[in-house]
Amino acid sequence: MELSKLRAPSDLIVEASDIFDREDVAAQIDRAVADLSDAAAIRGAVVGILRQSRAAGLERISAAFKAAPFASQAATMSYCYLTDCAVAAAYDAALRYMHPRQVATTSEQLAIVAVGGYGRGGMAPFSDVDLLFVIPYKMTAWAESVIESLLYVLWDLRLKVGHASRTIRDCLRLAREDYTIRTSLVEMRFLLGDQEVFQQLQTQLREKLFKDTAGEFTEAKLAERDARHLKQGGQRYMVEPNVKEGKGGLRDLQSLYWIEKYINGVFHAEQLVEAGVFSAEEFATFEAAQNFLWAVRCHLHLIANRAMDQLTFELQVEVAEAMGYRDRGGRRAVEHFMQAYFRHATKVGELTRIFLTALEAAQVKKEPVLLRVLRRKPKLKPGFSVLQNRLAIADPDAFLQDKMNLLRVFEEAMRTGLLIHPNAMRLLSANLHLIDGSMRKSDEAIRIFIDILLKHGNPERGLRRMNELGVLAAFIPDFEPIVAMMQFNMYHSYTVDEHTIQTISHLAAIERGELIEELPVASGILAEGLNRKVLYVALLLHDIGKGRPEDHSVLGAKIAREVAPRLGLKPREVETVEWLVRHHLLMSDMAQKRDIADPRTVRDFAKAVQSVKRLDLLTVLTVCDISGVGPGVWNNWKAVLIRALYRQTKKALETGLEDLNRENRGTEAKKNLRKALPDWSKAALRHETNRHYPPYWQGLHVTAHQIFARLLLDIPEDEIRMDLQPDEDRDATRICFAMGDHPGVFSRICGALALSGANVVDARTFTSKDGYATAVFWVQDAEGHPYEDLRLGRLEKMINETLQGTLVAREAIQSRDKIKKRERAFQVPTSISFDNEGSEIYTIIEVDTRDRLGLLYDLTRTLAAANVNISSAVIATYGEQVVDTFYVKDMFGLKLHSKAKRDSLEQKLRDALKQGATRALS
Repeated sequence: MELSKLRAPSDLIVEASDIFDREDVAAQIDRAVADLSDAAAIRGAVVGILRQSRAAGLERISAAFKAAPFASQAATMSYCYLTDCAVAAAYDAALRYMHPRQVATTSEQLAIVAVGGYGRGGMAPFSDVDLLFVIPYKMTAWAESVIESLLYVLWDLRLKVGHASRTIRDCLRLAREDYTIRTSLVEMRFLLGDQEVFQQLQTQLREKLFKDTAGEFTEAKLAERDARHLKQGGQRYMVEPNVKEGKGGLRDLQSLYWIEKYINGVFHAEQLVEAGVFSAEEFATFEAAQNFLWAVRCHLHLIANRAMDQLTFELQVEVAEAMGYRDRGGRRAVEHFMQAYFRHATKVGELTRIFLTALEAAQVKKEPVLLRVLRRKPKLKPGFSVLQNRLAIADPDAFLQDKMNLLRVFEEAMRTGLLIHPNAMRLLSANLHLIDGSMRKSDEAIRIFIDILLKHGNPERGLRRMNELGVLAAFIPDFEPIVAMMQFNMYHSYTVDEHTIQTISHLAAIERGELIEELPVASGILAEGLNRKVLYVALLLHDIGKGRPEDHSVLGAKIAREVAPRLGLKPREVETVEWLVRHHLLMSDMAQKRDIADPRTVRDFAKAVQSVKRLDLLTVLTVCDISGVGPGVWNNWKAVLIRALYRQTKKALETGLEDLNRENRGTEAKKNLRKALPDWSKAALRHETNRHYPPYWQGLHVTAHQIFARLLLDIPEDEIRMDLQPDEDRDATRICFAMGDHPGVFSRICGALALSGANVVDARTFTSKDGYATAVFWVQDAEGHPYEDLRLGRLEKMINETLQGTLVAREAIQSRDKIKKRERAFQVPTSISFDNEGSEIYTIIEVDTRDRLGLLYDLTRTLAAANVNISSAVIATYGEQVVDTFYVKDMFGLKLHSKAKRDSLEQKLRDALKQGATRALS
């Protein structure tokens, strides 16, 4: 019996008989088919027994794995063994009961070979079962019948089977033509049948194909890896990584093993040390990363109950719980788990570099084209050499005699433009203990580090390599907690350390003059000159306080006060760095969460900044910080807000805060409108300029004043007029409304926009002296862009139907206002604040909560029902979180002075939020 020949691995997660009792299953099949002669009936009986046995085995493996959530090697071997048993039992039944072989001839030989991931001997719960049926010469009717019956049993068991039937000659020919097929054969494992056929295949592959094609196979695998990384985002720190295919994932480790096995016939990972590829310590890192990543993948499969390799936000929470991570230190369990994930992914990158350089040394892999072109060796400082066109260490013992060399190697790499040789990286990683307190205080060490930041024009290159090797955290120990720290939200695309390096990369790009068109203000500030050391150090430290229970800006400022002097900054510079870290969100918050058309906003910001020098530093830092959050986060909308706040604040600081008043702005705005409407009569202009209250004139640009003048011209009381135009400067569609004023008009517009799927990013509403409401909304589509011309008509139709009562927003929105599944894992606490000081004439209500389609409508409807009049709404979105800010008055045109009324209104808003969230999550 083929089933009885299977050998069970020794280190399964439970006893082999608990996974699959081969004798009992064989006996059950014997009894079940004893009186059957029909092949279909036999197959049905076999499937029934195997389905039950396999389900029991899966349950036992999964239960044991959940109890020992990091025992991935034992679990993957157990899943593989269970599959082996199912295949063997199916084959045994086909051979004995469906298609018995009377006399075995050479033409009726058949080997069943496990290939690909299945051939490796380790499987996740829902991994594919890849089988190769090998025949020595040509397919016979007997072999075809056996294969077909075996496959039908496996398909009936709901296994995802990949299969091919080939002669040995076919295998050689196809493997020569197709690298995917060739790779699957690198990991082939004999399973069942005629072992002699398998050995013939193995020998011929080695002698006729693998032996002389190691170089081309290696290049093909590396090209495939690069393409795979690009497809997965090209970044190790993607916040929803693919555990199998992503950068730093399982496939990267497997690629190393494939190549080494192809070249040297390595059959077990431990042999990578014997082959000299890795040191014992590096192999321990290899094993740790492999075991961790396999554990994650297995838990993903079990939780999703299907083959699933994308570590999505909602699954991250469940995998973290399954693996035993817990909330601690002010951070969620999922954040601790993802930090561990990214640290292992970083180690995979280090191992890859070491491995590839070893291949180059053996001349199996070609040197990068650029390095082959730049053959002329740069002049090196003493102690360094060039090896394989990389910066190497001439004498490791002499190198370690001077601790400063652990920093000098990065400075030398940046000065020469050379990549650092992996042997040098190994030496650095093994000797991080040399970076001690005395070295950190050394003037020479400080000089080298500051030069890395300021001198060579691309500091991100040096910092990223220092970070990956642990040197950055060793030199600045306060940096260590944020290494590979994930921010569990949809706003940040990178880990905290990578975000920090990205911000510095953007600053360097601005300095190099690469972003003049995109960032004219920041580019102009840098061109005029400022304290670069202060700015670079502030960016390096701006998020260093993250991951603790305290406000990260406050804690970061305390850390900066200690770290900045250690980096050689003078007391005044330290003070400025501390201020920048403490207030690094101030400008972003003022621009995105406050109405910068209100003079008090600019006045308060100017008082906080105090000087143009600080304003310049904070502006550049803010631009770099937002740009470093992730692709597409910096956009025209934010650019317009930041530039406007910068220019108004700079003018106020230079000419005096007293210039910031409504009267001046109103006079200027009316003057601009008269110029914009040269064809209007004096009487018509006088009527238009007199009908509006002062906030109207200081809250809008002349373009909007001009549109409203035309919309209001001879408008009947019962008519609603609209103007929809793309506002390219702000990456939004601007919608101007004019209609007769009535309670709740702002809320009705919000409902109409919500039903149309539009995201409101800013809004203003005004009431004229003669009883008309004017409102302007800036909206974006679901992708954060202005509406295309073809969609504007549909948008306008939806808004009209809602405003005219054809559609009732409150009812229609209930079925559409749903929070997406992937967003449900996030915890977004709600906070509501009232501010009577931030504006001269309004109370500012700020609601910080989870974003959803109907949120703005629910809030504005609640305010309208409480007789609160909204003048403007400013919406700032940060992934799944949103901050809605309302400038309001009570029904008498006054601020909300009564605490009792504010408390009552806050409770009504919270009740509306709770009801809306319950509906959206249902």
